Amino acid sequence: MTWRRMFLAGLVLWLLTVGVTYLTGNPILLPTLVLLGSFLVPVTFVAWAFERRDSGEITAELVFRTFVVGGVLGVLGASVLEAYLLNPSVWMYVGVGLIEEAVKLGALALLTRHLAVKSMRDGMILGASVGFGFSAFESAGYALTSLFTSSGLSLSNLVTTELLRGLLAPVGHGLWTAILGGTLFAWSTRHHFALTWRLLFAFLGVSLLHALWDSMSMIAVLVTLALTGEPWQYEVLLRGAVPEPTPAQVTAYTVANWLGLALISAVGLLWLWSLVRRSRRETRTPSRVYRVRTGPLAGSI
Repeated sequence: MTWRRMFLAGLVLWLLTVGVTYLTGNPILLPTLVLLGSFLVPVTFVAWAFERRDSGEITAELVFRTFVVGGVLGVLGASVLEAYLLNPSVWMYVGVGLIEEAVKLGALALLTRHLAVKSMRDGMILGASVGFGFSAFESAGYALTSLFTSSGLSLSNLVTTELLRGLLAPVGHGLWTAILGGTLFAWSTRHHFALTWRLLFAFLGVSLLHALWDSMSMIAVLVTLALTGEPWQYEVLLRGAVPEPTPAQVTAYTVANWLGLALISAVGLLWLWSLVRRSRRETRTPSRVYRVRTGPLAGSI
């Protein structure tokens, strides 16, 4: 299959780039390393999803546009809104989840408004494309940022960041926006997007999963403290700060963190699978639908 060849070729190129960069210390290779590592998994999953499209309207050009344009619009929109609307607080991650899922959903609607057929399966594919595009550009930023440390450039930080984000990419932005895309397209028509209660609940649900994912490190610390906390850590917590786990608590913290991420991933995957099954049999007759006109509009992005 195309996606398998794409992944294997990209993985070999990334590993070669890592090896040559370590051997030569050539900084010119850093952009290649960042781009290959950040885009390999998202592009592979989009290619895999593209092979399962539901209609001839889902072309390679449309998928490319939703991936690149949708991803960039999402990153830019989220950056602006988060900079002006969010402040450090216990609810900050909830705000991040709501904002990022909203901008990705908006980008998806903007770029697919002219489609004549809006099936649930195609909505999931195009939603995943926007989400994975967002993930790829965001991962490139994280990888580049991790390169710079107080002691200079750290190539190991960059490689570790790309490995971790690459492993987690399939159960992050692409998954969440695929759920929203399928729900949005479920009863939409050529000239209207259907705004249903189910879409609202899906938006709130994936935003909650997003918020829990982003805050899982802090949640894992709190779980660790509840099980093995020391008096001085409780005092730090009462002052409004989150204490670092002690060396003896690192194992408990790591287990709690990864179990939490696994649970969130399982919920998202089961949700998406239920949409896939529903897309094979569901009739397009919701009890109440508010339609937002999508066309005709001049031009396209």
